[in-house]
Amino acid sequence: MSGHATVFDPQRFVASLPFRPGVYRMYDQAGELIYVGKAARLRDRVGSYFSARPQSPKVAAMLKRVARVEVTVVGSETDALLLECNLIKAHRPRYNVILRDDKSFPFLLCPQDHEFPRLQFWRGLRRPAGRLFGPFPNAQVVKQVLHQLQKVFRIRNCRDGFYKHRTRPCLQYQIGRCSAPCVGLITRDEYRKDLDGALRVLEGGGAGLRVELGERMAAASAALQFEAAARLRDQLAGLTELQSQQLASTPRTRDVDVIALAGEPGQYAVTLLTVREGLSLGTSNFFPAAVSEPADALAEFLLQHYARQAVPAEIVINKELPDQASVAEALLAVAGHAVRLHQGARGLPGRWLELAEDNAIEALRMRANRRDSVAQALQSLATLVALPAPPERIDCFDISHTAGEGTVAGCVVFGPDGPVKRAYRRYNIEGVGAGDDYAALGQVLGRHGTRIVAGDLPRPDLLLVDGGPGQLQAAADGLERAACTDLALLGISKGPDRRPGQERLHLPGNPVALTLAPDSPVLHLLQRIRDEAHRFAITGHRRRRARRFQESILETVPGLGPARRRALLVHFGGLPGVLRAAVADLEQVEGVGTALARTLYDHLHPGA
Repeated sequence: MSGHATVFDPQRFVASLPFRPGVYRMYDQAGELIYVGKAARLRDRVGSYFSARPQSPKVAAMLKRVARVEVTVVGSETDALLLECNLIKAHRPRYNVILRDDKSFPFLLCPQDHEFPRLQFWRGLRRPAGRLFGPFPNAQVVKQVLHQLQKVFRIRNCRDGFYKHRTRPCLQYQIGRCSAPCVGLITRDEYRKDLDGALRVLEGGGAGLRVELGERMAAASAALQFEAAARLRDQLAGLTELQSQQLASTPRTRDVDVIALAGEPGQYAVTLLTVREGLSLGTSNFFPAAVSEPADALAEFLLQHYARQAVPAEIVINKELPDQASVAEALLAVAGHAVRLHQGARGLPGRWLELAEDNAIEALRMRANRRDSVAQALQSLATLVALPAPPERIDCFDISHTAGEGTVAGCVVFGPDGPVKRAYRRYNIEGVGAGDDYAALGQVLGRHGTRIVAGDLPRPDLLLVDGGPGQLQAAADGLERAACTDLALLGISKGPDRRPGQERLHLPGNPVALTLAPDSPVLHLLQRIRDEAHRFAITGHRRRRARRFQESILETVPGLGPARRRALLVHFGGLPGVLRAAVADLEQVEGVGTALARTLYDHLHPGA
């Protein structure tokens, strides 16, 4: 149901992005969030990462790990700043820390050891005395937040040394950014009220503060304290303006999922906007394959999604469900607590819903652009290798080993929507010469072809091999031994400098290798399939090699079977712990008696 299946092509992805403010999130192959950034114009900012201009070593290292990028469109650059801050605070992505030149994240600090405390920038590993708010993504965000709060609450921003020696108000007072406590123009109690208001905004409690300011303004006006009432009025207006820009922050006690569906039967996009403890944590996009009507498709999504995910206290949707009461009852049964399921048409829920609908429409448009580009690449690939129609299934093979040890073959499967991960297969290669990739390919294609002939695996429209003519011939020989004939074969080998863009394509019976332009959509597609096969194969090899090194010594001990080896490794936390153990320690492991413990110890420590 997730929309992460398509092959990530940076150039085409960037071309599909809107020129709107938003937040982008970069993920690695394992699905880990590694970087969060904001943009005033998403296409320009994300495109700068994948342009031809040189990147810093740290950014280049990050980009090598990027397997997909997701975006959330927001209404303003201020919203983007706040959402970026929320995401960094919630996930602490690895490269948001690494790319800060080893600095810690900046915070806002309110010291408590002053009669008239100020809000100040703070960064460091040592936790200071006072209240910290953050972390913020960078110093510029802290300055912008301070600027907004000083406009509304007139909190002093000067250092204590400057504060102590004032005899008249400074320029900050003249322009309405400070209440001049340094010269006694505001009482301690009044200043404390302003400071508390600023702190409540930072905590997400601005809604309650607006009510309180309104009551104080009315009371001051009733007491004929018109100057105080005017100041409170200005504060209230400033707070309203500040909150109107802060869609990413809400009252702290609120946990809400906002879900919007867009599209037509068979081509739906669902955007989930998550709010937890008053903080927006961004959006996730899903693409259900439902062919039912929109309201029914949304109901199906709700039931399927919350069968696996925690259910919040409130869910806002953009469609009226045909049997909304029944869906709410089903969610109640799953959650075990009250769930409010409703359409948000006004106020803050309505604004959330507008944002979610915006993102669903953008996600649908971007996905359509990517599908069109992949479809065009598949059509061109079919012409290149003389297929009767664009391939619906491509199987790609790669071999991985270390000096011939622990050889593993990886098979990945791609379709029109990208990788079909449930169809991936790994094969352990046995009985071939160390480092003999040709024999390994012949063996794995023979085994794979046998399963295709038996009907255990679907027949691919194209079989792609990582390698040149030798690897391609070995694959063809393996398939022939399995009586799996008439499969379209294609080899892809690295160019003379082994640099991307120089690949050579090899067809059976054609001694002349084909070359494509470095910016060819077909080449980009084949590169990504090949790279995925390499990643999958090397991951399997490393796991096999790790298991072998962990157990190889223990496997040679007479009388020590798989169950006892596993018990030893679990008991001592791995092979190093077993090697350090004394005979008495080994005896404590279940299934290992005195005689076996002595045999094991002598075997591990010959001559001791």
